[in-house]
Amino acid sequence: MYTVIARKYRPQTFAEVVSQEHIKQTLRHAIEQNRIAHGYIFSGQRGTGKTTTARLLARALNCVRGPAAETCGECPSCREIAAGNSVDVIEIDAASNRGIDEIRALRENVRYAPARDRYKIYIVDEAHQITRDAWNALLKTLEEPPGNVLFVFCTTASHAIPATIVSRCQSFRFHNLGFEQTVSQLRRISTEEGIEATDEALAVIANSAEGSLRDALSALDQAIACCGRVLDGDAVRNLLGVISSEVLEEVVAAVVAGSSDRMLEVVDRLVREGHDLRNFCRELVRHFRNLLVIRTAGAASGLVEAPQAERERLASAARQFSEDDLTRILQLSLALYSELHHSAAPRFHTELGLLKLVHARRLVPIEELLSRGESGPGAPPRGGVRQPGPTPLEADVTRKRGQPAQPAPAAAPAAPAGPVPGQLLARLEQMAKYMLAINLEQATNWRVGDTEVTACFPHDNGAQRIISRDDQALVRQLCCELLGRPVSFRLSAETAAAGEAAADNAGTAEPGRAAAGQPAAGSDRARNDPQVGEMIRLLNAAVIEVRDLRPKE
Repeated sequence: MYTVIARKYRPQTFAEVVSQEHIKQTLRHAIEQNRIAHGYIFSGQRGTGKTTTARLLARALNCVRGPAAETCGECPSCREIAAGNSVDVIEIDAASNRGIDEIRALRENVRYAPARDRYKIYIVDEAHQITRDAWNALLKTLEEPPGNVLFVFCTTASHAIPATIVSRCQSFRFHNLGFEQTVSQLRRISTEEGIEATDEALAVIANSAEGSLRDALSALDQAIACCGRVLDGDAVRNLLGVISSEVLEEVVAAVVAGSSDRMLEVVDRLVREGHDLRNFCRELVRHFRNLLVIRTAGAASGLVEAPQAERERLASAARQFSEDDLTRILQLSLALYSELHHSAAPRFHTELGLLKLVHARRLVPIEELLSRGESGPGAPPRGGVRQPGPTPLEADVTRKRGQPAQPAPAAAPAAPAGPVPGQLLARLEQMAKYMLAINLEQATNWRVGDTEVTACFPHDNGAQRIISRDDQALVRQLCCELLGRPVSFRLSAETAAAGEAAADNAGTAEPGRAAAGQPAAGSDRARNDPQVGEMIRLLNAAVIEVRDLRPKE
């Protein structure tokens, strides 16, 4: 009877186990030093060697040469354990023997001595399936077993094993096999089997296995049965349902070109050919992940899960993107893959997700938008603050779709020299005193005398109450510098009638806000603000309405 490749090439010694060096070394030393634990937990992904290693441990302990890390492979114990029919090495499938009754029967059998070998060894597969009551029934036996009994629990979900069990065993975590390790094993076995397999075919099989060597060998066996003794990439892809590299490259090309119709044609092709869209999205995630790794670490990086010939094409495609672009696209691809698992309309969901990829490169990160906005006319430099001029807080800029960007209005003329509020506010902003400048900007009237400067606020405005004494001292100092003479500074609250009277009586000695070179109309002030003009340019917008958001007097 034919023996499948996964069983035919099952490791017979610790040296033949692929990877898992940390586990092999620990078990070898434990056997050599006669420090064998009574309980082990082998956890990890399927097909990484958990049960195989448990059998090798049983052979090392029961071999006629042993206990020894290197077994003879010829004695009855070695042969029976390898064949899985040893009387003293009992393999239990916990998925079908998970209840308390089965565990009670096991607990009764533990009391009996081995029939022939040194140790009676229980290898429990899928141990996470055991019920909590069954674990509790085994707890005392596992804590104080007979000296010639050994338990090995193999599981793909170690978190499901109770902590009381874990604390009584030695735990080993089996690692997933890397891409290069899987390809190397596939190439070795293909050579021994007389199979001609291209690098692309082996790479497709290795990627489909996702770190499981047993899955890779099963896929290789299936490919040989389908394609004969010559394996090429396209044939293996069709067999395993793997998306071709041409389709993935077409997706990349559509993203680069910003072509929505090409992207929709890709989805239509996949549906007509009967591909699983979830599988397609998984391959797409892997493809963009490779592009990101190449863009970050280079095409020669061992993190790239692709053969050498494909790496060159990936490197060429990766140069068309920035790291930010690929990061954003990969996030969208992962979100699409996750959402497809619960989608009632996979095609429509896939089309929507791929269209998001097309538009992803057009998005501007908020950091860049702010940076570009700040670097415009009248805006603060990267290390400083906005240049003198009114703020655009009163402007309500609304995007108008389909309209071209309006050119930025010309900047307002510079304020005349003198102790005007515009210059004072600009000096505060240059000192990064934004909140102080915003609060002072709410003053409805400024009175400048020979020895005193007064900022007048409406009586119902609370801005003057939150300006601290230290801030008032700073404003006084700046006023002295602007006037060229010593003056005091104070805040004043006044009624609306008093403010109007003060504005009517204000002459050249007491310039108000209009004297500061600022337009009296809030609409003109907002429209002529350099920052508003820059935001109009960046957002392709237009000012359609201006509102005064300051408190009414």
